Parts: sequence; C-alpha cells; structure tokens
Amino acid sequence: MDTEARHVERDRSSRPSVSEEISDTEGPEGRSRFALVARIADWLPGGRITLTALVCLLFLLLVSTFVVQPFNIPSGSMESRLRIGDRVLVNKLAYRFGAEPQRGDVVVFDGTGYFGNADYVKRVVGVGGDHVVCCDKQGRLEVNGRSVDESTFLYPGDSPSDVPFDVIVPDGTLFLLGDHRSRSSDSRDHLGSPGGGMVPVGDVIGRADWIAWPADHWTRLTRPDVYARVPVAGGAHG
Repeated sequence: MDTEARHVERDRSSRPSVSEEISDTEGPEGRSRFALVARIADWLPGGRITLTALVCLLFLLLVSTFVVQPFNIPSGSMESRLRIGDRVLVNKLAYRFGAEPQRGDVVVFDGTGYFGNADYVKRVVGVGGDHVVCCDKQGRLEVNGRSVDESTFLYPGDSPSDVPFDVIVPDGTLFLLGDHRSRSSDSRDHLGSPGGGMVPVGDVIGRADWIAWPADHWTRLTRPDVYARVPVAGGAHG
C-alpha cells in the first residue's frame, strides 16, 4: 500500500500545473506576438490607447471599403423618402457574388462619364433588356408592357415624367430615375448623351439599405412591391 501511495503521489507531482499548460500552448510564436504588440504600444504616443484606436480605425476603413459605406444625400432628387442631409448606409456586397440590381432598388453609383463627376443616388426602373416607356394612357410609367403605380414613393404632386421617352435598356446597364421627378436629373436628361442615359452595372457602388441619420428618420429602404408584377424582358405581358 505504501508503494502504491508513493506511486500516485509521484504521478500527480509530475503533471504540469494549469498555468504551465497554458504557457506551453502559447509557444514561442504566441509570446513573440505579444512582445511585438507591447513594443509597438511602447513606441506609439499614448501607448495601448493609441494602438487600440488605430486598430479600430483600420477596422472601420476595411468595413467602409468592402462592406458598408455611409453616403450623404446632397439634393432633394429622392424626396420624400430621402431628404437633404440624410445619411444612408450603402450595402457594397449587395451586388457581389453574381447578384444584380433589381427594379425598385435605390442605388448609389459613380456617374463619371454619364451623369457627372460625382456619386449619385437614384432608383432602378429598368434593367438590361427592359422596355421602359412614359407614359401610358393613364400617365403611368410602363415597363415591359406593364403599367407601374409609383404613388407609394413618387413625390406628391409629381408626374412620372414631364418628358416622354421610349427606351430599351441595353444588357449590363440600368435606367435610373429620381423619386422627386421634377427636381431630378437622371436617365431622362441624358438620353442624347454618351451611353444614352444608361449606367453600367459595374459603376454601381452598392444598394442603399438604411437611412442611418438623423436618428428620428432611421428607416430601412425596401424594394416596392409594384415592380414584382413586371414581366421579364421579352416575356408575356400581364
């Protein structure tokens, strides 16, 4: 019995403590990383506080570049939903991995060479292959033979367009209009310009999904149901 007891005691004493196990799992690479962070913090004015702030800024920069980017609304062309001074959050992943803009989406795009040397926000009313006409006998926008009731988002008192048009949207491009038609410079105004007022899908920065500021105007921007009834280009008219 004494021999067995001594054997058990030796086994217990030979096991490393918890702190020793953790230290061993870190390894030299883990210790070197911590040492590097400590040296960087010592080198920076403000130490770890400054380092933490820089890491946060880098994270925000990466998010803004690849995921979500805030944009300021500079004009009233998308009233009454988007007001001057509103800040919208643009989903930059919405049209990646094979996804395409759809009718009714509010998008931010680079207008260089088409609208002007700036970023713009408009609503998609026509995608590649669509036949877009204004206006039908009731004064409504018509897409692929289907009249679209825009009353839920069109600025009160505005008509769908004071300028008649009849266009077929080339593949890979978009036909874009502002919700406040009487104050919007959009695809209608550039029909005679290079590109015919169409914006390449590749120049779309992303989809505006949220109004983030001011706080009392926080709203999610959704796609109107009216476009769901529009037939595909070349399809049967309903």
